Amino acid sequence: MMTSAEIRQLYMDFFRNKGHEIVPSAPIVVKNDPTLLFTNAGMNQFKDYFLGNKKAPYPRVADTQKCLRVSGKHNDLEEVGVDTYHHTMFEMLGNWSFGDYFKKEAIAWSWELLTEVYKIPKDQLYVTYFQGDTAENLPKDEEAFNEWAKFVAPDRILPGNKKDNFWEMGDTGPCGPCSEIHVDCRTDEERKQQSGAELVNKDHPQVIEIWNNVFMQFNRKKDSSLELLPAKHVDTGMGLERLVRVLQGKQSNYDTDVFTGTIAAIEKITKKKYDPSTPPSTSASWHQAVAFRVLADHIRAISFTIADGQLPSNTGAGYVIRRILRRAVRYYYTYLDYKHPLLHQLVPVLAEQFKTVFPELRQQEDFVAKVVKEEEEAFLRTLEKGLKKIDEIIGSAQNKTINGSAAFELYDTYGFPVDLTRLIARENNLEVDENGFEAEMKQQKERSRAATALNAEDWMVLSEDGNTTFVGYDHSQAEAKVLKYRKVTAKGKTSFQLVLTKTPFYAESGGQVGDTGSLFFEGEEVAVVDTKKENDLIIHFVEKLPINITGIVDARINTERRAKTAVHHSATHLLHSALRKVLGAHVAQKGSLVNDEYLRFDFSHFAKMTTEEIAKVEVIVNEKIRANIPVVIKEMPKEEALKLGAMALFGEKYGDVVRVVIMDPAYSVELCGGTHVGATGELGLFKLKHESAVAAGVRRIEAICGLAVEQYINEQLTQLHLVKEELKNPADLLKAVQSIAAENSDLKKKLEHLENRMLVGIRNELLHKDEIINGVTFIGDIVEVSSADALKKLCFDLKNNLNDHLVVLCANIGGKPYVAVGVADTVAAARQLDAGKIIKEHIAPLIKGGGGGQKTLATAGGQDASNLQQVIAKVKSLL
Repeated sequence: MMTSAEIRQLYMDFFRNKGHEIVPSAPIVVKNDPTLLFTNAGMNQFKDYFLGNKKAPYPRVADTQKCLRVSGKHNDLEEVGVDTYHHTMFEMLGNWSFGDYFKKEAIAWSWELLTEVYKIPKDQLYVTYFQGDTAENLPKDEEAFNEWAKFVAPDRILPGNKKDNFWEMGDTGPCGPCSEIHVDCRTDEERKQQSGAELVNKDHPQVIEIWNNVFMQFNRKKDSSLELLPAKHVDTGMGLERLVRVLQGKQSNYDTDVFTGTIAAIEKITKKKYDPSTPPSTSASWHQAVAFRVLADHIRAISFTIADGQLPSNTGAGYVIRRILRRAVRYYYTYLDYKHPLLHQLVPVLAEQFKTVFPELRQQEDFVAKVVKEEEEAFLRTLEKGLKKIDEIIGSAQNKTINGSAAFELYDTYGFPVDLTRLIARENNLEVDENGFEAEMKQQKERSRAATALNAEDWMVLSEDGNTTFVGYDHSQAEAKVLKYRKVTAKGKTSFQLVLTKTPFYAESGGQVGDTGSLFFEGEEVAVVDTKKENDLIIHFVEKLPINITGIVDARINTERRAKTAVHHSATHLLHSALRKVLGAHVAQKGSLVNDEYLRFDFSHFAKMTTEEIAKVEVIVNEKIRANIPVVIKEMPKEEALKLGAMALFGEKYGDVVRVVIMDPAYSVELCGGTHVGATGELGLFKLKHESAVAAGVRRIEAICGLAVEQYINEQLTQLHLVKEELKNPADLLKAVQSIAAENSDLKKKLEHLENRMLVGIRNELLHKDEIINGVTFIGDIVEVSSADALKKLCFDLKNNLNDHLVVLCANIGGKPYVAVGVADTVAAARQLDAGKIIKEHIAPLIKGGGGGQKTLATAGGQDASNLQQVIAKVKSLL
């Protein structure tokens, strides 16, 4: 039986022999493409070749591509672990033709590889072709049918509708008819009883699609219309996991050697046994089997995405990874009864398995494991409380529905992604009130949407020559023409994007901000407010269109801003090497921002930098600046650059020829497309301003160079001078400050002692103001205290002196209202009273504020102190 590694290699060898260049996988995290968060198909990295924006370096290529599908059009998350073949991260084997061969060769080679190389029995295979679509005026794909008829009996060539046999990457972009190959993995007896043709595309777990030949002919425009692409292309995809399952004769992808090593590691960690034969049900044993599959799948998506530079976070792609990780944690916590971080222990297993295919994980094994562990620990701290809360919610659910506000509370307070709540609800035969949840999220979503929403119209093409030449390394000005432009709307504001035949404008990339400047159309000036990349297009952002957009454009960048930006970019390289010398070779760039004002540099490191380490880094960088080292920039083959010791960034896609920036071959050699100074002396002086944590295992430095350092030092000296004057110019400033701090600390202790004595007096007065209402001791009063914390202290103190009680204390502090509510455990249980809810539902509206807390103690603050007596009356009425 062939291993998965052998199966993958056979694929590569087959297409290499057919004249294909074998290319590496693109990063799983997508950059410079606003339509995608992740690579969700093998064709993503070749999109510009299909659109004609860029010429392909090879007419035909093959690869294995890391893909991730968890959201949007291709959303498989709900099925992962439940069935035998859905995954979040998967490998897509692909062979590609860029205007070279088409349907004839693609169909013949796919049949040859499956039947003659992999030896899949022909009587287990079915193929499909596009039957046409009258609504879009698309004809039946006769060519594909006729090519298949050369190899396959007519009853095994099946028509498919637009849903199954017209492939589209998204709402817009390259698309075309496709021809799938399906394999029937049922037993001989089952195949005799029912033809596999009846089960194709019917979601049968053993009759599955194995290969898809996509014939890229069209581009889907914003208005949903189709236009022909400049050339016809072939885009194929075959999921390695499914192929291995078929060739290894397994009933499930998870029974193949792609996953068995990970599953064995989970068994060892949890002391539980994986039983793949457990049938679908609601039993604990079935959930346990699902948990094994979920973990084996999810750790791949989590690990490879982090290795490619995307850290878990609360927004965008980072939140998708956090959702996947939390889903996995909940499975092992609940169904494998494992209460400690588990996923990070699986990272070494994956790193070893894929060391020759995707070596980036092995190279960052410790870093990835550290990030995963800290994410697990953070969620485990709230998971138990959240699961208890969801049990309460399930117990009180009406009409078999978890209401939207409860789902939102789980999300907002306990960090439960809504799809995790949905999953738990489904396990308990409940549904989530999606509309209610969305209503709770509406304000937050609207703010986020308003901040990021971009509505781009279709391009208005002025010239079919789709290539842009960047001349900005050597020139700050260029004459060009507009290739195409489009109107965009964001935050209610209309602007335009232009693509030029030639441009000196650097597009935001590699952390460096895009250039600004001006475009002159026959003397009419149009300001360029930003420059970005979309795939490989350089896009100029302008706020108006010129009167004559078809004329010659004089494009000029803001040279002063560019020069200051270049200073900070070169400083980033010096900083990176200094950090590796001071902290160790494990330091790797995890993000950066370079502009004309400062630089920000994120790097892998597991501890806060000490004052001594910061000082050492500054000394090294400034030594290199004073040495005035020439900055040498060369273009060379990537392999040659790596032999020179060039640092390549994880998660970046590099071509065969790369740009190398050298600042002393023994000190700093990096692959970089940014703009730089001519010699390090131009940086003047380097100053590290801040060092902080940004994520698990990632630190952040903010630093400045040149004039910015001079301004910063002058500001600091001015502040120091003002402090000295305020302290009457002491001879020893440090000693004077220490003396004031000691005196302040002593006074605080005395004040706290006096306040505690005062609170005892207030407490004793309050105990004489108690009322008994329906068997509950009620105290409500407006008291004079100096802080909101004092109200909480009084509530705690009263709790120790009362039994069944409800207390509401108010204070007007500096014109602002503050309220504390204390409830005895017995009263909370017997009367269904919750201090947090009392604050949110009854008190917050009266004082025009907000707050919250626990069931037995909660606090609030607000803007309107005129209703404090009403607050007391309202709480009293609850009894």
